[in-house]
Amino acid sequence: MTAPTRRKALALLPVCATTGIGSLPHTQGELALQKALQLDVPALPQLPVGHPAELMIPQALEGLPGLAFDGEGTCAVDVAAWSAGRDALEARLDAALGGGGGMDFLPSPEAARALRPFLFEVETRRLPFAKVQLAGPCTVRWVSRTSEGRPTAELVGLDAQVFRLVLARALALVRAVRATGATPLFYLDEPGLYALDAREPRHLMALQELRLLVAALQREGALVGLHCCSNTAWAQLLGLGLDVLSLDVRLSLDALFEEREALERFLEGGSTLSLGIIPTDVASTYVVGELVEAVEAAVEGGLSRAHAGQLLQHALLTPACGLAMRSVQDAERIFDELRLAQRLLRREALAHAARPGAPLH
Repeated sequence: MTAPTRRKALALLPVCATTGIGSLPHTQGELALQKALQLDVPALPQLPVGHPAELMIPQALEGLPGLAFDGEGTCAVDVAAWSAGRDALEARLDAALGGGGGMDFLPSPEAARALRPFLFEVETRRLPFAKVQLAGPCTVRWVSRTSEGRPTAELVGLDAQVFRLVLARALALVRAVRATGATPLFYLDEPGLYALDAREPRHLMALQELRLLVAALQREGALVGLHCCSNTAWAQLLGLGLDVLSLDVRLSLDALFEEREALERFLEGGSTLSLGIIPTDVASTYVVGELVEAVEAAVEGGLSRAHAGQLLQHALLTPACGLAMRSVQDAERIFDELRLAQRLLRREALAHAARPGAPLH
């Protein structure tokens, strides 16, 4: 499926469709599933409270020989143990990436407690879209360490195997969603890209590998997004071939619009933005209507009329980040505010489309 054909699926979503970033604070899986399934694009809830195996880096690295992690999700790899087990893992990765591994690298029930119930609900309800997510390869490789404290990225063989493990796990998640009959919307969670330096050769290589991973997921039939909740080299990310770029609106929307030429090329290719419009940090004070007005002003002031109309029609809306570190009550309030923001921004999108000279979609 070519990019233009695949991205037409985005137009099937409701105007200003809602989805989630990933984690929720719930300790009861059924309640978390109920919340996730109320979104326009249901999002697999990660439930790490009391279960550190479900934190983003341990989940991505599950099965790596020598892996250990603490309650905060900080990972360390015992190099001797990894060396002893690397060949066995490499054989499994070869099978998976060669097309014979199917869904062998799905996260286990311990690392993704809601995954199997989520897939069951998606299939039973015959949902057209479902979102899943995984920590992206740049973040995983840049933050993980050996047990001696060295970055795993400094050990060439270990670094390469970590990338292949993340790729195999991402492919397994996409295949699992496709098996339900839904179109997968797959987000790579890449907060570590705040450290991206386009002058650093290793970082440029990591970006090229990230581009290859995105293309591999798209060949499996996924719409592929990338979430970065920090500022980064946005022009570099806009050139990765993504279907969706996800960001924290208050932190990054103005910075993204500074890359207007690259952003307009991105939109012209049929891609869109996932706007983290509701803040999730504890210290935030805000009024939802003012947040929406700020987005409207930024979009209409930062893009041509045609591109602004396209973005207002097809952007997704989310909380700014995952919610695992908030209370259940906070999460409920944030999702209520997300629905309010959707109503307000949808009204503006429809009004923009009705104005004389508005582009046809």
